[in-house]
Amino acid sequence: MTEWLNVGKIVNTHGVRGEVRVISRTDFPEERYEIGNKLYLFKDDEPVALTVSSHRKHKQFNLLTFEGYHNINDVVHMKEGILKVKEDQGGKLGKEEFYYRDIIGLEVHTEDGEYLGKVKEILSPGANDVWVVQSVNGGKDLLLPYIEQVVKNVDLDNGRITVHLMEGLRD
Repeated sequence: MTEWLNVGKIVNTHGVRGEVRVISRTDFPEERYEIGNKLYLFKDDEPVALTVSSHRKHKQFNLLTFEGYHNINDVVHMKEGILKVKEDQGGKLGKEEFYYRDIIGLEVHTEDGEYLGKVKEILSPGANDVWVVQSVNGGKDLLLPYIEQVVKNVDLDNGRITVHLMEGLRD
């Protein structure tokens, strides 16, 4: 059975020339939306293979066009569809790089062994990712920048992240 990776959601059309507005959910937007790359649209029963013919950034969106879809009437039905790639199309990771799906759900502990909670979401607001840790006591979520001064170790095999809480990271 084919495993799929979610790379984005089509939220609207853009203009009249077949461009769609995508909220990206991928670690590798430049690679995923590269001209000629194959994406699969999940909206109805069967996934539809699409080939990227153009990509550009506009505000917080990625704007894409696909081969064979040249005007708004060709793409309006794609709204609310999810774009995916086959799992074997996963990008190559460098040292200390991880897929979002591998980090979400891991337990987070301080260097002293204090359990802080589990990573529930990853934000990509700018220079570095921010890992959102759901508080164990129902309090405010903890926002951890993914920088080497904070994240000391990621142990995927044991589902554990060790962090150094710099001053100001906690309430």
